Formats: sequence, C-alpha cells, structure tokens
Amino acid sequence: MNSEELSKVVVKGMEEKKAEDIVIMDLRKVKGAICDFFVICSGNSDTQIEAIAKSVEEEVEKTKERAWRKEGFTNREWILIDYVNVVAHVFRKDRRSYYGLEELWGDAAITSVTNAS
Repeated sequence: MNSEELSKVVVKGMEEKKAEDIVIMDLRKVKGAICDFFVICSGNSDTQIEAIAKSVEEEVEKTKERAWRKEGFTNREWILIDYVNVVAHVFRKDRRSYYGLEELWGDAAITSVTNAS
C-alpha cells in the first residue's frame, strides 16, 4: 500500500468517530519533510480523541500496516500515530490551534475532507 492510499484509510478511521476538520497535508514536495502525508483532525473531548485514534488504528490494521510509534494516549490532547510515511494527528480543538501544524508546514498542499454525513 502506498502512502497516498494509507492516508485515505486513516481518514476513514477518523470519519468513523465523527472527527471534525479533517485535512490531508501532502508533504511530498516540501523540502525537509519528515514523511509523505500528515492527516490531521480535531475532536471535542479527550474521550472522543481516544476513540478517533483507536478507530484509525483499527482501520489501518485491516491493511496489515502497523504503527511505528504512538504518542499522546495518556493525556489525550494530541495523539500522534506514526506510520512512517503517513502521520495521523488527532487533536483536541484548542491544542490544534495552539500548535498550528497547518501553518508550520504551510508549503504543503492541503486538502480538506468533507464528511458525507
């Protein structure tokens, strides 16, 4: 599975738990980028953030891919799941605006995902 396909699987996991403001950041043409894609979303509570992250893991595991690293499950304000070429970021809304990843990686092509529901 290539990184673009994997980013879509991550989005599906986020959508399953009603994540908000999902964006896919294509970093492939950004000099010094650490991966191919960031997939970023927001949740409204620590419980929802954890549920979104677990849903992402479940969807990705169906593809036989495994996370290289996971962080943030303890405080549940910003959960990061690193699949090497794709990194999922699940933020509590206020933490997302505080860290501003979209601005930090402003050279990336950003695609907003619109929920069909």
